[in-house]
Parts: sequence; C-alpha cells; structure tokens
Amino acid sequence: MSKQSAEVDHLVRQAVFGTADEKERARWQIWEMGQRAGVRPASIHELYLARGRGEVPPFTTPAVNVRVMSYDTGRAVFRAARRLEVGAVICEIARSEIAYTDQRPAEYVAVMTAAALREGFVGPLFVQGDHVQVNAKKYAADPEAELGALRTLIEEELHAGFYNIDVDTSTLVDLSKPNLDEQQRDNYERAAQFTQFIREREPAGVTVSVGAEIGEVGGKNSDVHELQAFMDGYNRTLKRLGGYVGISKISVQTGTSHGGVVLPDGSIAKVQLDLEALKALSRDARAKYGLGGAVQHGASTLPPDAFGSFPACEAVEIHLATNFQNIVLDHPRLPADVRREINDWVKVECKDEWKKGDTEEQFVYKSRKKAISPFKRRLWDLPADVRAAIGADLEKMFAFLFEQLRVKGTRAATDRYVKPPLDSHPAPRAALVAAPDDAEAGE
Repeated sequence: MSKQSAEVDHLVRQAVFGTADEKERARWQIWEMGQRAGVRPASIHELYLARGRGEVPPFTTPAVNVRVMSYDTGRAVFRAARRLEVGAVICEIARSEIAYTDQRPAEYVAVMTAAALREGFVGPLFVQGDHVQVNAKKYAADPEAELGALRTLIEEELHAGFYNIDVDTSTLVDLSKPNLDEQQRDNYERAAQFTQFIREREPAGVTVSVGAEIGEVGGKNSDVHELQAFMDGYNRTLKRLGGYVGISKISVQTGTSHGGVVLPDGSIAKVQLDLEALKALSRDARAKYGLGGAVQHGASTLPPDAFGSFPACEAVEIHLATNFQNIVLDHPRLPADVRREINDWVKVECKDEWKKGDTEEQFVYKSRKKAISPFKRRLWDLPADVRAAIGADLEKMFAFLFEQLRVKGTRAATDRYVKPPLDSHPAPRAALVAAPDDAEAGE
C-alpha cells in the first residue's frame, strides 16, 4: 500500500468515526486533496442537456445508492469506472437513507471523494441527493414544516457538494382531481419553488442538475399526457417565479418498486416493465422540453438481461440501490455471526414493521436496511480479505452495469461538457489549531 493510500484510508476513517474536530479536519483535507487531484463535486446538468440535443450517443447514467460499507462500495464503483473509462456515473443517497444509514451529506461527499482518490479515479464527481421527497402525511398535517425540513436538507446538501438534487414532490399528485393539470398542480408548483430555492443558493459557476418526478415509484404508471401536464405547469410556474433554469431530467413510473416485490421465500418477483412507455416519455422529454430524458427508479433487482433495454429506450438515468446492499449482506464471505446478529437485531428492533402474512424472510429482507447504521462500524471493521472479496464482487456488478447501460467510454464526453472549477475551502478551526506536522500530513 502506498503512503497516499494509507493516508486516505486513515483520513476517511477519521471523517466517519472521529471526534467532531477530527471529522471536520479530515473532511476538509479530503476535499482539498480531491480539488488538487481533479476529483471535484460537479453537476451533470450540461452533459444531460447535450444528450437531449443529440450531441452524444444514448447512454443511461447509473445512479448508485451507496448505503452499506460505503467506502468499499465507492472504491468498487471507481475501480470499475476508471478501468472502463466511465465518466457518467452518479453516487447518491436519499433523504430516507441518510437517516437509516447514518450518513449526513458532508460525510457522504468525503467518503465518495476518498474512494475515488484511493482508486486513482480522476474526473467530475457526481454526488446526488436522491428523493428529496415530501412526506405526504406530514405535508397534510403541516405543509410549511415539511417544506421547511426539505429546504434545510437541500441547503445542507448544497453546502456539502451535492450538485445534483432530485426534488420529489410526486407524493402530492392527487389522482382524484378532475383533470391532469389539477392532479399535477401541487407537484409542479412545489417542484418549481424548490428549483427556485436551489438556483438562489447554488455555488457560483455551478448549475445544479435538478430532477423532478411525475409518478411516485411503485404507483400508477406514467404516460406522456402526465408528462405534458407537469412540464407545462412547471415551466409556467418557473417563469412566473423569475425565469430560472429548469430541470435536466424527469423521473417516471414504469412498473418498478423500490427494493422489488419480495416473495414469501425472500426472492424477488418478476417485474412487468413498460418499456414502450419509458421510451415515449424519454422521447417527449427530449424533443418537447429539451431535457436529457426520463429517469427509471427502483431497478437494481431487475434480471440481468433487462439493463440493456434502458439505453435502447434512451432513458437518461437509472437508480440502483437494493441489489448492492444484497451483495454485501448476503455475501458468502460475510461472517456468519455478523449475519446472525444483523437478523436478530432486525427481528427485535423492527418488529413493528412485520406485516401480517409476511414470512420471516420477507420481513427481514424488507427491514434489514435499518440495521446499516447500528452495524456501520462493525461492517467497516471486517477483515481485509472479507472486504476485498465483497469489493471484488461489487466491482464485477458495476462493470456489468456500466457495459449494459453504455456508459463505458463516456469519460471523454463527460470531460467535454463538465468542467468543475477549483473550489478550495478555508481550513476549519480544527485544522488551524493542529500541530504543524499534522497539518502537513494532508499536503
């Protein structure tokens, strides 16, 4: 292991598990190392608009929800990306995942940056706030409190280096209303207001890639009429608010669900995917509204032969999460005692989530993500050979997906359209008061 690799390993651990001062100092050092090395948080906005104009061939950017063993998973992403010359890849975390994985935005950016540095990956680092989602029940009870919580999260994400944010107000769609405009009104108006909020706070020289959503994942399949109702209303509202730059992509529902549908034996049911709808939605998003295309959610548990369909349909992005968690938690090299302790913890701490009629396998599969936070350090501290074996299998999966989604070789196009400027941050007090030789260790 090189001196820099050992240093990155040490710093990222401090960034995650250190004292408050150690975390702040390590995160700053990782940020500065990334800035100097060319691993800089960036927005994918311009690349997506170029895709919408037909200036680059069709590809579907994998947006990878890195939940568990995040440093090892991130390293696997960037190993495969470097080997296959991939530029179009996103690391993301959703509002809900931030809570149950115990990964606040500043930590997440530090870990993904460190993972890229550790593997010698150079290029724009796309970090995304996935499903910055309105909770419909909380919104109904107190709209301003719920919207305020989202605004606070968005500010935290922007400050940390999340320059790609998926605003999800699709939970406010009301299908009981008499026409499509009324059904989508709360969705498009709130999405436009959040876009304005982001534009007024994004860093100088950065146009954050903002995404919106017309159909909640797991719900009714989307169609082109809903897309038109949303986009016309959204553009009208955004113009009224001040003519801000709009979204770069639109998330749609085509038959998938987050995590897949779990059968009694713990396996995943086959999904009826409406690829024709996805193709039509992506076409209209590009041709009529100048977007990069449509976004597919809830897809990581699809069968392997399904992934080649997404670039063929010209979907611009696909969100992938649960299968990577499954690779880790079901890995044959994961120590039996760790697996048993996780399952036992779930059965005790998440028992209220055990739905009537669900088998133990179904219940554990759906709820074990809640164990990621309490077992975070335990999984981080697995023996090196176990972590290497899990990382190798993750890398194989990422490489397969990169090939299928046609992002292999997108490094050149990414660099052509995305040029993140140097953004050096002042040293935090924790670093300024450190001993001089400690400060030099990060240089």
